[in-house]
Amino acid sequence: MLQVSYIVENKEKVIAGLQKRNIPQVQDILNEVIILDEKRRNTQLTLDQNLAEANTIAKQIGALMKEGKRAEAEGIKQRTSELKATNKQLSEELEATKQSLLKALYNIPNVPHDSVPLGNSEEDNEEVSRHGNLPALGDHAMPHWDLIKKYDIIDFELGIKITGAGFPVYKGKGARLQRALINFFLDEATSAGYGEVQPPIVVNEASGYGTGQLPDKEGQMYHIGNENLYLIPTAEVPITNLYRDVIVDQNDLPIKHVGFTPCFRREAGSWGAHVRGLNRLHQFDKVEIVQVRKPEESYQALEEMCSHVEGLLKKLQLPYRILRLCAGDLGFTSVLTFDFEVYSAAQKKWLEVSSVSNFETYQANRLKLRFKGPDKKTQLLHTLNGSALALPRILAAILENNQDETGIVIPEVLRPYTGFDRI
Repeated sequence: MLQVSYIVENKEKVIAGLQKRNIPQVQDILNEVIILDEKRRNTQLTLDQNLAEANTIAKQIGALMKEGKRAEAEGIKQRTSELKATNKQLSEELEATKQSLLKALYNIPNVPHDSVPLGNSEEDNEEVSRHGNLPALGDHAMPHWDLIKKYDIIDFELGIKITGAGFPVYKGKGARLQRALINFFLDEATSAGYGEVQPPIVVNEASGYGTGQLPDKEGQMYHIGNENLYLIPTAEVPITNLYRDVIVDQNDLPIKHVGFTPCFRREAGSWGAHVRGLNRLHQFDKVEIVQVRKPEESYQALEEMCSHVEGLLKKLQLPYRILRLCAGDLGFTSVLTFDFEVYSAAQKKWLEVSSVSNFETYQANRLKLRFKGPDKKTQLLHTLNGSALALPRILAAILENNQDETGIVIPEVLRPYTGFDRI
């Protein structure tokens, strides 16, 4: 979340950034935050003064009692009782104001980077670059949902039987190819200096708030009601929360992690041909890279992460394009996001397979994730993450783009992992 001090010191910039996101009544929202913070500070000041006075009176009473001046001591006890009642009320007011301020801040999205283009939806995203030749398939080319039936490698009907729509069962060479992609992505990330972690796939409410999934995406996450836990929508959540309430030793920076997890998304309200087959699932596998960096290094890190994702797509020989998300399509917590899309030849459409984002201090402020600089003062760190990569649409593109009359050719880089070169 944004820091109140940042809002106060950069109010015009914040207003312009949130207007870029098409947030209505920005001025009123920010004024509410400033008023609540002023109330919090004034209440805290009065409470601190009263507590100091109560402490002084307690010492006076102790001294008078030692001197045998009981009557005089009893005379000033009345003020102690008054202060106790007032301080109880002030403490309750202070806590209520803090909660109101926190709630207001939670509902303000991050301020977009200056380079983020204007726009209202994905149609307004800016294409940065395009790479690779689009495959020219024959008239008899099949979409992946027909290919998986033909070669019996993924079974949606079994998934519906066991769980419901959007939970496929991977079988035979389909399961082997899925595992090959996971291991390839993990090996590439560890070779690039990312330390592998295997985090929980269920998180508590504090973790959801820490990375910004709550309260923004509450309806999109699967909730375990009795325990008030959530199935993760991405490994970003548990990996970044490893550093919640941590002051990092600057000698341990930069922090770079990679993790493979299943991911769960309700995707409420999604229907139609664009979500057919592997295009959109309720459960899917993903390898995620996360970095924690000093503020002055985070945009270099963003560039490095984008280059890493590009390298994966090039090795898989998939045509891809890179988009800079417009303000209207930018994630709630992000300052700047680049989406990577691969071309699906049989569907004749681009499929998003990765988002790489810089959150600057937005998540770190929620997480209280800091480091001590050379001046020994604590500063908020910057957090970044990216999909490297999400599997379903990568798999869809591999199946569709590499099909021929006799089967599906496995990308050469995956063959040491699959043990076969063709389905």
